[in-house]
Amino acid sequence: MLQEFQRIGRLLFQEGLIDSHGGNMSLREGDKIFITRRDAMLGDLKDGDIIEVRMEPGEGDSQASRELPTHRAVYKQCDARALIHAHPANAIAISITDNKIVPQDAEGLFIYKSAPIVRVRDGIGSEETVRLLPTFLGRENVVAVVKGHGSFAVGKNLEEAYKYTSSLENSCRVIVAVRASGGRSQVNKPIEERRGERRRQPEFKSAIPPGIGVMDRSRYHKR
Repeated sequence: MLQEFQRIGRLLFQEGLIDSHGGNMSLREGDKIFITRRDAMLGDLKDGDIIEVRMEPGEGDSQASRELPTHRAVYKQCDARALIHAHPANAIAISITDNKIVPQDAEGLFIYKSAPIVRVRDGIGSEETVRLLPTFLGRENVVAVVKGHGSFAVGKNLEEAYKYTSSLENSCRVIVAVRASGGRSQVNKPIEERRGERRRQPEFKSAIPPGIGVMDRSRYHKR
């Protein structure tokens, strides 16, 4: 088990989805949850960095990640066996301005379709996050973003949860690149603006350059 935590943690760090001591991961086995230790370096996990706790609060909770209550709440809400919380920069940036992340790339649309943005007032491991996030994760949504904080992805194992996390951030890189180039996705345009575009007819432009009159062909006509 440790080796799989180490492999996925290293990939998360190498891809830039977490900072040195950010993020957390967990696996559920029956009534047990195996979760990364508080302030552990996911990119360099060692013996003792995986803490075993129960589905209900109890011994060992103080050593586990601060997001343990959120992991518990998600597992109680859906049948996922793995959960990854990461800090993908582009997804966080978009969560500050948008209400939902809809991929503009084909791969993202195929893998996860969309990611809801959960708006909470409090910070890490807050009661509001514990209460709201599980309602957004499950069968319909495999990944969600807490505004200004980070992503939460579920899966049948750590690799699947990592796949959704990575795909989300790749889609957000595409969205940021489109916006930086001056483009704007159709999904994020206001409805009124999209309706206006459909109503407007294309402007007719003459093929004859300005300044050039129509040729007088009267001399070719029989008189």
